[in-house]
Amino acid sequence: MADNCILCGIVDGAIPSKKVYEDDEIMAVLDLNGAAPGHTFVFPKKHHTIIEQVPNALVGKLFAMANKVSTSIFESLDIQGTNIFLANGITAGQLVPHAMLQVIPRREGDNVKLSWEPRQLTEEEMSTVELKVKEVVDSMPLPGAAQSGQKQKPKSGGEVIADEENYLVNQLKRIP
Repeated sequence: MADNCILCGIVDGAIPSKKVYEDDEIMAVLDLNGAAPGHTFVFPKKHHTIIEQVPNALVGKLFAMANKVSTSIFESLDIQGTNIFLANGITAGQLVPHAMLQVIPRREGDNVKLSWEPRQLTEEEMSTVELKVKEVVDSMPLPGAAQSGQKQKPKSGGEVIADEENYLVNQLKRIP
């Protein structure tokens, strides 16, 4: 448990919550101060500050559970939509230093605001951003798929995984 982490306190039972799901790896609890009735946090039980620290298999499970929670909210609360939201890092609005997905029920006219001022980029700005992001994406290993020319490290049991060390070190800069 991380000191002063509300979600770790919920996992440990020190902070009461309304659980809608729990297994060995993840929990889903209602947000007591949510944007709308049914607003739910879906998070790993083990403390990870940002999503990049969460193992890829668990990220997939978190999104699968967020989808299941969204479906359950649609069916049980007669809502018209949901937002599945991730605030990743302080600058992105992350208030709790624990990676989590938020499932927010939506109804027309609910006054829930998730908006920004659109910014029109020039063709030059778009091309520059495209090249920079593409270069990094292409250099990163895709989970579960070895790429040619990439360093490989044996995993326990003889399995081979891509070397993600540089990627993970770079992500430390983003920890809130």
